[in-house]
Amino acid sequence: MADEKNFDLTAPHDEPLGQTYHRGPVILRGPMIPSNTTTGNLLAPEGDTDWLHMDPWRVLRIQAEFVDGFGALAELGPAVSVFGSARTPRTDPTYRAARHVGRKLAEAGVAVITGGGPGIMEAANCGAARAGGTSVGLGIELPHEQGINKWVNLGITFRYFFVRKTMFVKYSSGAIIFPGGFGTLDEAFELLTLVQTHKVTRVPVVLFGSEYWNGLMGWLEETVAGFGNISPLDPDLVMVTDDEDEAVRVALSVIRG
Repeated sequence: MADEKNFDLTAPHDEPLGQTYHRGPVILRGPMIPSNTTTGNLLAPEGDTDWLHMDPWRVLRIQAEFVDGFGALAELGPAVSVFGSARTPRTDPTYRAARHVGRKLAEAGVAVITGGGPGIMEAANCGAARAGGTSVGLGIELPHEQGINKWVNLGITFRYFFVRKTMFVKYSSGAIIFPGGFGTLDEAFELLTLVQTHKVTRVPVVLFGSEYWNGLMGWLEETVAGFGNISPLDPDLVMVTDDEDEAVRVALSVIRG
């Protein structure tokens, strides 16, 4: 039996530990009752701003990015993502090819999603916008980023790469990947990983430009698969082509059924 001398015997018999304090769903009594209330803490002037750079606050910013992204894209409808280098000049043949791809996707009634930047992304957005389609740009906050290109008619900028990549995967039913650098490779391998591990239902991935991609695909199929580190790539889900119309056809294969 508990030692009664530790109880406040002057308190009501039904509250042996004294007053009960409610802080949300938490009940506090006796010495556990704080000296300040939750509302008081909320309204108190804050001199120290270090909390702005702490992980709990970052979690809220990350959550807000997900909410903003889901809210902006929830009613987008069928869409295909187009990835590729921001450094591709407008005189490059792949720029023209990406613009053609964007136009054909828009003419099929499908939204075009890019990273919103220049180069290949601008080309695909340009093709989609000029065809009267939905041209989406999912930008990323970078020190030297040029911002969302002028051909985007639905754009959002993210702080965090992983939130942005979630939006690409969640709202795309196919992907066409043009030559690009680390960002493009990251997006390509993200999709290939999800496809190979069956984390997504079915997302056809098209690698446009055989001269650029054949070396990588050969290494994956011969070296990586040869060492037993991956299963053979599904040819129905991953293909390399130099034909813009074939790229569009494969990317739309899930949408069209």
